[in-house]
Amino acid sequence: MAETKIDDQTPVRLDRWLWAARFFKTRSMAGKAVMGGHVHVNGVRAKPSRSVTVGDEIRITINSSEWLVIVLGLSDRRGPAAHARLLYQETEASRQAREDARLMRSLAVVSARPTGKPSKKDRRALRVLLGK
Repeated sequence: MAETKIDDQTPVRLDRWLWAARFFKTRSMAGKAVMGGHVHVNGVRAKPSRSVTVGDEIRITINSSEWLVIVLGLSDRRGPAAHARLLYQETEASRQAREDARLMRSLAVVSARPTGKPSKKDRRALRVLLGK
């Protein structure tokens, strides 16, 4: 497999950089996220064709997770994950916020539907609730 070349001189489109840094599985998904307002560069909403430079601060929202990363390298080719991690550095505040959100989601109790037939007591409670 060809190695990913990390070059700090050649400008790279934002959608290609997001794809190469493995934030999105396909380049079209990266472009849709950028057009949908889920990606901000240096605090400003960006377009997919915007050039990324070293030192840019990129805020990426994927599902309910928010990443705040600093661009360390540029690449327009998708390579191994080890090379993709060299392209950016996540801020400590972002890492901690994502970890806290993950912990809160794991602690949240999701009430499932009852598995069996309601008991006589449950049926009476339902009748009171429904006003019958």
